[in-house]
Amino acid sequence: MNKAPAVKIEGGATLQNAPLFAPLSLTLNAGEWTCLLGGSGVGKSTLLRLMCDLPTAADFKGQISASDNFLVAPRVAYMAQSDLLLPWATVAQNTLLGTRLRGGTPDTDRLERILERVGLAKHADKKPSELSGGQRQRVALARTLMEDKPVILLDEPFSALDAQTRAAMQDLAVETLSGKTVLMVTHDPTEASRLGHKIVVMTPAGLSFFAPPEAPVPRPIDDQETLTCQAALLRHLREDLS
Repeated sequence: MNKAPAVKIEGGATLQNAPLFAPLSLTLNAGEWTCLLGGSGVGKSTLLRLMCDLPTAADFKGQISASDNFLVAPRVAYMAQSDLLLPWATVAQNTLLGTRLRGGTPDTDRLERILERVGLAKHADKKPSELSGGQRQRVALARTLMEDKPVILLDEPFSALDAQTRAAMQDLAVETLSGKTVLMVTHDPTEASRLGHKIVVMTPAGLSFFAPPEAPVPRPIDDQETLTCQAALLRHLREDLS
């Protein structure tokens, strides 16, 4: 059940009896990155919470299903825009948070491998206040990897980082989440053009699909196809706001 399935989201949502997003159909291809863009308030984060089976203020009419017919929510790991680290806990303790909350036995060997993979092995005993912004985001990524779930939801996880650190974190995420089915919400056309196997823009009226560049992810920022895709997305997003 840890093999990454395709996931299909079908349905619409209302908020206080007003439409939040129109009925939509979105398939996340197995083992690929789907990047979801759109203006604030169109329901992108609500969609992620629905996939996690977390409470929302919205009334959703539809279904979320996996290609292997197992439930989706128990197989989801969620990485938020904020790193959400416990300030009194060490890097290692923050990474093991999910295991501890479930009352499980920490897998220290796996912890060491993951911290090594994200470049934090030498920082395992540090508190979040001793880390840079990029290092804190790596802890959040390590915590996501520690869950070892086949479906990964990312809600603008790198937006608070400077451009150089953001690019490095994008590269690391693609490497470490290889084989997972990933849905990432982003406001950044460049990020979507670099990382998306599928690129989707969400509006209250529905979804628009954009052909991604042919190059494998993560794509070079200065590649001509990446720049062309980025420009098309930016024009579309501006039209939505006008």
